[in-house]
Amino acid sequence: MNTNDLKIFEAVANSGSFTKAATAMFTVQSNVTARIKSLEEEFRTELFFRTSRKVELTPAGRILMQYVKQINHLVVEAKNNVQSSSIVNGSLKIGCIETTMALKVPEIIGYFEEHYPEVDLEFKSAMRSSLINDVLNYDLDAAFVSAPVNVEGLKQIKIKEEQLVVVAASTGPGLPDLLAKQPLKIVVFGEGCIFRARLEAWLNAKGIVQYKSTTLNSIEGIINFVEAGVGISLLPEEVISSYYSGRKIKCYPLNKQLGTMNTMLVFRKDESQSRALKAFIALYL
Repeated sequence: MNTNDLKIFEAVANSGSFTKAATAMFTVQSNVTARIKSLEEEFRTELFFRTSRKVELTPAGRILMQYVKQINHLVVEAKNNVQSSSIVNGSLKIGCIETTMALKVPEIIGYFEEHYPEVDLEFKSAMRSSLINDVLNYDLDAAFVSAPVNVEGLKQIKIKEEQLVVVAASTGPGLPDLLAKQPLKIVVFGEGCIFRARLEAWLNAKGIVQYKSTTLNSIEGIINFVEAGVGISLLPEEVISSYYSGRKIKCYPLNKQLGTMNTMLVFRKDESQSRALKAFIALYL
């Protein structure tokens, strides 16, 4: 077994095809088949379920995939740290929810471009659960997510405390009248969004369980729909005051329990962290 065998294994797992893996690895299918067979003989177990339509990881294959990601991560970090022992370089993949993307990412990029020009930053916006899984699976180096985070294998740093507010159009009925309408209309991100969950919890606490949801995938879209009177939503107050203070929307505070959100930076409990990741974490210590 060598690192190239593991790269071939990962290519098959990601593409679900020996043929596609061969193309991705610039080799022939017979070589891919032979290398996978060699790995299976070495581990004494099948790594893939093979059908005429698709190739899928077996339970043993999924276990090996976790180790492959760790190995790949360590190889990249070793190259960066050994080749340039005094320079902070390499790449960082950082995850965040949509509002953090809007508020924090420009500031982070500006800081790193000034202090660490050799570091390439890549950001991904997704739901909280997806971000946490990506950090655990080495697909992200770190992520900004909402608390609480009680996940084995992760460390966390508190970044900030945010205040959440209900937002509604400033023209037309006030919030009490809107809540009395049947059915109530809400404008939200998809399932798994912390803001949607908090809004629904707030409505449930008021005994409102029937409402019509309009689902969007951007802050701008939500603001536009709220301003147009399509429905109410829930967002961080800082987002409204920083970017949308001139819009025809009105904010309504929540109680402390539902209206307070702590944003955390999570990252793996790796014994060896890259200089780039250490520099990123140091921003918040």
